[in-house]
Amino acid sequence: MELRVFTEPQQGATYDDLLRVALEAERLGFGAFFRSDHYLHMGAVSGLPGPTDAWITLAGLARETKTIRLGTLMSAATFRLPGPLAISVAQVDEMSGGRVELGIGTGWFANEHAAYGIDFPPLGERFDRLGEQLEIITGLWETPLGETFSFSGKHYQLTDSPALPKPVQSPRPPLLIGGGGKVRTPQLAARFAQEFNMPFNSLEETSSQFERVRDACERSGRGRESIILSAAQVLCVGENEAEIERRALRIGREVSELRANGLAGTVDEVVAKIQSFANVGARRMYLQMLDLSDLDHLRLIAERVVPQVK
Repeated sequence: MELRVFTEPQQGATYDDLLRVALEAERLGFGAFFRSDHYLHMGAVSGLPGPTDAWITLAGLARETKTIRLGTLMSAATFRLPGPLAISVAQVDEMSGGRVELGIGTGWFANEHAAYGIDFPPLGERFDRLGEQLEIITGLWETPLGETFSFSGKHYQLTDSPALPKPVQSPRPPLLIGGGGKVRTPQLAARFAQEFNMPFNSLEETSSQFERVRDACERSGRGRESIILSAAQVLCVGENEAEIERRALRIGREVSELRANGLAGTVDEVVAKIQSFANVGARRMYLQMLDLSDLDHLRLIAERVVPQVK
């Protein structure tokens, strides 16, 4: 089991906040540093100092880190045109020496689209757009040097693109697709993704969705075990009940709710829960770290949890 750090900077974080977490995660040996791709805070928080752009952030981190992998969970297909997004991700991949992963989804948070003037079509159309974006992004990256790429879809058209720049990773950076959609999500994951992520859901729902993704992979001819399965869960771990309570209070959550719906509790409790996700097929866990000032939280996981779940 690989443990990855996942942050939600739209809730209130500067680039320097994210850099501190990424550097500490790298020093401690975590597998990756991922961030959300959102432009508006959620819940009863101010969101100050305001959002940071995911790919601008990752470009900075690409130059200031050395070994840790970097990515999004998930970039919204509504936010960017697929051609420019392919350029941005390829450039950050080069800036990092080949450490980038692109998590991409339909987008779901209507309020942030309204707040920043971004179109938010109905879900069916968002899935259609995501499918075309995946075809375009992978097509641009995989087009041989010296050849051009064209695409004619309902929502996007490309004519004789030079398909540059190329990412460092060959044939392309890993793609992550995630979510609980029962039909189109597994189909897209089977067709395009190296990893499928089930975010913030119960073990039972996660297991069921993993099985749908495996089935979709089998139907596509790529094999049931050809895709990495992962889950994301909020993190709240302590050496004792007082420390667990303190960390829950800092993120505005109840300990009982976190124990039911996240990776929360003592070290032994969290190790057992991670093992339960491993038992249904998860090979990676994304640890949602909501208090970015609490680097001791990461150190506790690295020292006490990682050795028991590797």
